[in-house]
Amino acid sequence: MVFLVAEIGVNWDGNLDLVKQMMKKSKEIGFNAVKFQSFDEKIVSKHPESSRLMKSSISKDNIDSINSIAKSVGIEWFCTPMYENAVDLIEPYVKRFKIRVNDGRSLINGNPSDLVKKILNTEKPIIASTETNPKNTQYFDNSKIDWLYCVAKYPCQFTDLDFSEISDYSGFSNHCPDIIAPVTAAILGAKIIEVHVTSDKLKGFVDNNVSFDYLEQEMLVHSIKSSDKIKK
Repeated sequence: MVFLVAEIGVNWDGNLDLVKQMMKKSKEIGFNAVKFQSFDEKIVSKHPESSRLMKSSISKDNIDSINSIAKSVGIEWFCTPMYENAVDLIEPYVKRFKIRVNDGRSLINGNPSDLVKKILNTEKPIIASTETNPKNTQYFDNSKIDWLYCVAKYPCQFTDLDFSEISDYSGFSNHCPDIIAPVTAAILGAKIIEVHVTSDKLKGFVDNNVSFDYLEQEMLVHSIKSSDKIKK
C-alpha cells in the first residue's frame, strides 16, 4: 500500500479556514498525511514573496491551530524544519520529520548538518528527499530514514526524471506538473508518494506551478490505488 502525502506547504497563505478545507479534502480524497514547512526570515529573505511565505510557515503562533485542525479532520500532519529551533517547536506534535533536498545532501555526504543532526537525535522516522541515489551512503540502511527520489526543479519535466533506479528508494517526491510522474513512480514500486497540492490554480499560490488541484488529486489517488491492486 502506498503512503500518500499532500504537501500543502506554502499554498495556504496563513489562512486557517483554507487550510482546514485543504486538510478535509486531502482526507476525503484519500491522502494519508499532509505536510507543511517551517522556515525563518533569514531563509526566505531573498525570495520575492518572502512576506507571503512567512504567513504559511509553521510557527509558534499557528502550530496549535494546525495541530487542532488536523486532529479534528482526522489526518496526520508533519513538517519540514529548515532551521534548528524549528525542530524543537515541531517535535512534540509530529510522528515524523521531512528533510528537503538541500539539507539531505549533508546526509548523502556522510556529514550531517547541525539541523539534520538535531532531527536525527529526535529518533523519530524521517522522510528525506534526494536527487542522488543514497544506496552507497552510510545512512542508506538507517531504519529510521525513508529516501524519496526528488528532482529539485520547479517545475521539472518528464525528461528531467530518471526512474531507472527508483527501486533503491522508498518513494518519490514530485515537482512535475503532470500526475503521470507520481503515478508511474507508484506503479514502479514507490511506497511513499509526496505531491504538492493547491485549492485553486487561479489564485496564484506560491507553489502552484508544481501543485495539483482537487480534481487532479482525485485522479492521482484513484490511479495509484487502482494500480496498487495489480500484482507486480
